[in-house]
Amino acid sequence: MACLSGCADSNKPSAGDPVVLTMWHVYGSQTESPLNTAIDTFNSTVGRENGVTINVVSVTSSSAIDRALSASANQEPGAEELPDLFTAYPRVAEIVGEENLLHWDAYFTEEELSAFHSTFLTEGYFNDALLMLPIAKSTEAFYLNETLFDRFCEDTDMDTASLKSIDGMLEVARAYYDWSGGQNFMQVNDFYHYVYVGMKACDSELIVDGQLQLNDTFASVWNPLAKTAIYGGICLHDGYAASRWKTVEIISNIGSTADVLYQPTEVVYADNTTESISAVALPYPVFNETFSGVVYRGGGLFALKNEDARKNYGAYLFAKWLTEDENNLNFVTEAGYLPVKDTALEALFRDMDIIENKNYQSLYKAVNTMVEDYEMYALPLYPGASDIQLNFEKNVKAVLKSAHNQYVKRVADGEDPHILLEELTQASLTELRNLSAQ
Repeated sequence: MACLSGCADSNKPSAGDPVVLTMWHVYGSQTESPLNTAIDTFNSTVGRENGVTINVVSVTSSSAIDRALSASANQEPGAEELPDLFTAYPRVAEIVGEENLLHWDAYFTEEELSAFHSTFLTEGYFNDALLMLPIAKSTEAFYLNETLFDRFCEDTDMDTASLKSIDGMLEVARAYYDWSGGQNFMQVNDFYHYVYVGMKACDSELIVDGQLQLNDTFASVWNPLAKTAIYGGICLHDGYAASRWKTVEIISNIGSTADVLYQPTEVVYADNTTESISAVALPYPVFNETFSGVVYRGGGLFALKNEDARKNYGAYLFAKWLTEDENNLNFVTEAGYLPVKDTALEALFRDMDIIENKNYQSLYKAVNTMVEDYEMYALPLYPGASDIQLNFEKNVKAVLKSAHNQYVKRVADGEDPHILLEELTQASLTELRNLSAQ
């Protein structure tokens, strides 16, 4: 009787034998984070009942988490201790070491796992072990400052229908550049994603055996984009699109559905006057009439395998709670993401009225179109993928920015703009190939 009344399962936490799990994640900021709100709810309910507290130590970007995990795993001077839980992309398994990560499938039952959207779940398996659990997924969309775009359309023959295709979008970007006296129309947040989907549209692959394929097919995707960027209308600077929306440096961008979290509702002009704006999200523009594709993104939840079995079980309790339909929907719809279970996805698209914010409603209507009509692709995982992607982004911006500056100067000096544009487009491709080969 003494054992029955006083003994607890030493492999599980309890209110009398609690655990605290540290966490790093990417959803929002320390002060405004939908995931932090969800964690507060968990800590005060299921967590308290079962002796589990999630302590958020850091809310930052995925690239910052990559660097911090690498520093911690390699025990670099000044590095923080590895967290018990962290959100990241699959590439971090190589950084932390697969042998150091918790196998979620050792805790979730087959029935529990079968409720997850199969495509989202598959991405988290490494050598038959589920190391990354999906908790929220995003895709990409086209965001538009409708207020200022409508003014542009009043003076031109453009409209939002032009933005359904890549060719139409690029034509609009050039026309806006002319109409606005040299302002950028848009920003492409991830050129790597753009050409990855473009290559898919040509029934080809950007990455083969861990290598960029900057071949003739790539050239067919690159040239229209390069011509527009060199001519003008595409922002080639680093930084977030939302901040450039705010100052009217751009009025549109292709980016993650999670960008809606930061979308401004007013803009500030150079003379310090402000104006309220309306925004709309549209499906990712298509590369051709026979192919509709887009990447899906968003990492997943990892947990360190701990010698204290109570912490491992506590991680499972939290992950299970967070991915239950109601909890998951509350979290993801505040952050511009997709829920990870089929029943939650069905509930979201069956009743958009559960989303109160107008911008978010617009976004999820666009996402619904893509879920129904588009092929959705996960980015390929291969050794060095993170470095290759980062270098590609850097090289694309540097090459096109240099070419644009040359174009503006040489046209001003009297050179034929059409001949010059063709020359610089081909030169930019050659330069990008050379940089990528280094």
